[in-house]
Amino acid sequence: MARKARVVRARLPAGRRVLAISDIHGNLPFLKGVLSAAGYGAGDVLVLVGDLVEKGPDSLSTLRYIMDLAARNDVYCLRGNCDNLVTAFVAELGEEARFYRHYLSVWGRRSLLLQMGEAAGFPVRGPEDLPALREVIQARFAPELAFLSALPEVLVTEDYLFVHGGVDDEERPEDMDAWKCMKNDDFLSQGRAFRRWCVVGHWPVTLYRPDIPSAAPLLLPERHIASIDGGCCLKLDGQLNALVLPAAPGGAFSWFAYDGLPTAKALDRQDPSADPVNIRWGRNQVQVLERGERLSLCRHLETGRVLEVLTDYLYERDGAVRCQDSTDYRLPVEPGDALAVVRRLPDRALVKKDGVTGWYFGRLAQGPFPGEFQRKRCGKTIDFSKMR
Repeated sequence: MARKARVVRARLPAGRRVLAISDIHGNLPFLKGVLSAAGYGAGDVLVLVGDLVEKGPDSLSTLRYIMDLAARNDVYCLRGNCDNLVTAFVAELGEEARFYRHYLSVWGRRSLLLQMGEAAGFPVRGPEDLPALREVIQARFAPELAFLSALPEVLVTEDYLFVHGGVDDEERPEDMDAWKCMKNDDFLSQGRAFRRWCVVGHWPVTLYRPDIPSAAPLLLPERHIASIDGGCCLKLDGQLNALVLPAAPGGAFSWFAYDGLPTAKALDRQDPSADPVNIRWGRNQVQVLERGERLSLCRHLETGRVLEVLTDYLYERDGAVRCQDSTDYRLPVEPGDALAVVRRLPDRALVKKDGVTGWYFGRLAQGPFPGEFQRKRCGKTIDFSKMR
């Protein structure tokens, strides 16, 4: 049965830094990594904009870490579509086969349900074990269930609205269907604009750009929308973003990110390539023209563009050849730039700079490097006053 969204209205304390993070997806090292990169402390206010768990390796540990953090600090946690799965499973009797088919069989060990079962000494072998698993979870994980069940869908302040998927009406989000707030695909393409800044996750930001694969927060000042899902756990070069709100309305945003990738220093300059293509999830069908050991020449069927794709990024699904997110973009690089290395080949490397993935054909000096060099690539400031 559909229910209305639960909305929390609050006043953010003046003079304290506010960080927003979305789509952690049970990746505790990434959460700790981005909080460390941002210099997070007890004096900061933290807003977790949904999808705290599922699809990652550490959902149960991540959930408990967040619960402890929320008990000690000022933390607002919102519900995303993935945070609804365990509580829905517990509530929806007789739906075991559907949950196993559409949830456990897809994500396996990366599901919170199975991690709970394993922690309780009850491994799940098939759908026949799910009724007993429901009883185990109810008996052994009451605090976790209570925390997940109490999560609201929307946080509204004087200048900001936080929601995982999106909203139709910022003034009366209480009238919205809760599920639509949790799961609202391709929200930026719906043309909405807001008086407050609307901070959302759910849809990885790289899906919005046909030219370059950027996992950096996407901010639209004309529409007051900030989309911050960096593809953590979903993209091979994904990252977890922490958006830092301006100290005063109208000021500069900044952000930090953590991607767990090794860092290298660029030794050579490289100019950006013109007219690149970004092959994205859902638009990733290709024709293999020439298969190679490391790289394969492919035609992207949607655009007709021909480019080299990492051979191990190719896979078959529904009778079609597809690829993981791929690009032919050459990053603009200056000597001394800090680059995160996704993949190294003999003549090039797939790297990231300021959240943008692309190819680099210059020389790399491998780390480790001092902490300031590491943090330099994670933080960036966006001052909208200079964009008007």
